Amino acid sequence: MVLFNRTPTMARFAPDTLRIAAVQMRCGEDREENLRRAVEFIRAAGEQGARIVCLPELFCTQYFCQREDPALFDLAEPIPGSTTDALGRAAAAAQVAVIGSVFERRAPGLYHNTAVVFEADGQLCGVYRKLHIPHDPLYFEKYFFTPGDLGVRVFSLRGWKVSVLVCWDQWFPEAARLAALAGAQVVFYPTAIGWHPSEKAEHGVDQYTAWQTVQRGHAVANGMFVVACNHVGMEGSLEFWGGSFVCDPFGRLLAQASHDREELLLADLSRATIEDTRRNWPFLRDRRVDVYSGLLKRYLDEEPQ
Repeated sequence: MVLFNRTPTMARFAPDTLRIAAVQMRCGEDREENLRRAVEFIRAAGEQGARIVCLPELFCTQYFCQREDPALFDLAEPIPGSTTDALGRAAAAAQVAVIGSVFERRAPGLYHNTAVVFEADGQLCGVYRKLHIPHDPLYFEKYFFTPGDLGVRVFSLRGWKVSVLVCWDQWFPEAARLAALAGAQVVFYPTAIGWHPSEKAEHGVDQYTAWQTVQRGHAVANGMFVVACNHVGMEGSLEFWGGSFVCDPFGRLLAQASHDREELLLADLSRATIEDTRRNWPFLRDRRVDVYSGLLKRYLDEEPQ
């Protein structure tokens, strides 16, 4: 069942407003069923006036990076491929731009965690390959994914400038800043993040709060909207915490999903909010680019004596 979480209605297709949708969904073991349900969410979002729809990270399968198994590379697919073909058709049918996520087989032995971006006519605008690759218990992504080589990208979708970053990227202020400097007005974060059940009781609230807080900080520091779009439910040994959300350049929550059910999260964004926030908090004006050379180093060690 598709549930809707709305913000107050604004002018549906006014040039300076944008209705976006974030799909928070359960991902089961049947790949074709996951894709079918994602397409249904896209259709429903279009019917509700959304102009851009974002799906969670690696939505076609359950999150497979919980173990290092070479057989799992068989899940990867080329671009274009069956998933991108289906997303393109869904975008065109619903007349919405779509942000999806695939396990990309670029060449034998070369795989990426890749976001794909479609305009509302179903044409592929381009791809973004996840830059930051984690490697933690039950998140063994370095085994599967080569770090992205396309940098931070900005796409023109429905008259807005949009950047797409993926999951672990959302913890890094450098990536969000580069998106803003390239003109992004909205950053979408397709995500697959959750709790180790043994940690949830003691650390669960703090983990989720930290995750949301750092992204709201990116919105504030860069004067842009942020959309985080997550899995929900148990997959293997992880409980995905849902909690997808949209916040504005002031860090205010425009919409937030539950932690335990699927939802189609809708929010209306206004260019005027970006303009007003940046006039009052001119962080881009006051950046000291002349003193930031240290950011190009791994760590500022003292010189050896």
